[in-house]
Amino acid sequence: MVSPLFSTLLIPFIIAMLLAITMGGSGTGPAFSAAYGANVIRKSLIPGLFGLMVFLGAIIAGKETATTMGKGLINPEFLTFPVVSVILFSVAISLLVANLAGIPQSTSQSTVLAVVAQSIYFQQANAHKLFVEIIPAWFILPVIAFFISLFLGKYIYKPMRRRGLTISRSSNVNRKPVLDVIILFMSLYVAFSIGANNVANASGPIASMTANELNISMDKNFILIMILATLIVAPSFAIGSSIFGNKILKNTGKEIVLFGKFEAVIIAFVSASLLLTASITKGIPTSLVQLNVAAILGIGVAKLGTKNIFKRTEVKKFFLMWIIAPVIAFSLSLTLIYIVDKLGYL
Repeated sequence: MVSPLFSTLLIPFIIAMLLAITMGGSGTGPAFSAAYGANVIRKSLIPGLFGLMVFLGAIIAGKETATTMGKGLINPEFLTFPVVSVILFSVAISLLVANLAGIPQSTSQSTVLAVVAQSIYFQQANAHKLFVEIIPAWFILPVIAFFISLFLGKYIYKPMRRRGLTISRSSNVNRKPVLDVIILFMSLYVAFSIGANNVANASGPIASMTANELNISMDKNFILIMILATLIVAPSFAIGSSIFGNKILKNTGKEIVLFGKFEAVIIAFVSASLLLTASITKGIPTSLVQLNVAAILGIGVAKLGTKNIFKRTEVKKFFLMWIIAPVIAFSLSLTLIYIVDKLGYL
């Protein structure tokens, strides 16, 4: 006979796995769009490599971000079975909408707003963490990614291009296998950074909920529980990559700007480094997809000019969906917790 505790924990873990599947779809583009756009890797190899590196990133460098999602935005005592289920379900729906539209979406922003909706409802919001650390980072980091990429594009990429060293498929640089290895390594680096940041969106709340349901010390056991949650959640990223990754790879890898291998290295390095820094220093859940697209735009402006790159349809669609999906997560989370409360399940 299945125990009530097992049933209670099983449902949120299933929702977390479904969320991780949608996150895997959304994260595939930022991780491998540069390598795919530069024709370095076959699509069939991407899900397995992506899932492996996400798992390693979560285990090795995901502690701080998981702590933020599990304890930093709301009193962890409120992260019970119904609350966590509502949070994860709300985020999953918002990301599903984005994935069906083929737009890579910020898992972190949707999750943060879903948690914030709960903290507002219970009057437990950590305003300092939200308004001083997290939200400013959401605006500042993409701007940094754009200008670093623009600078590297103008003052390193373009001079090399004039000498025939970068963009042409017949150029000497593009013929060198070592550059293929570098761009593949950078894609793996991005996937590792996603693991360090995005897995916490599911494992952090799950860890707090598990501690509450088992009635054990949060301070002493949170990291162990977080690791166990990660072991269940992280592999689902590879499944999501297989299901949703193709359309998103096409949008980010081919339709914004045609990459050369040198540009692909810049994009991957800039976006992954900023995300990993945010993860391991302040534990800030932030948007890898926005860092990635900002870096792509920086390179695109260096190649094509501001007017041409921002006229592209996909760019406009990205900006619109980045607003819509977090709003869906916040609104749905707040509405569902109100309903759950009124039904007497809190």
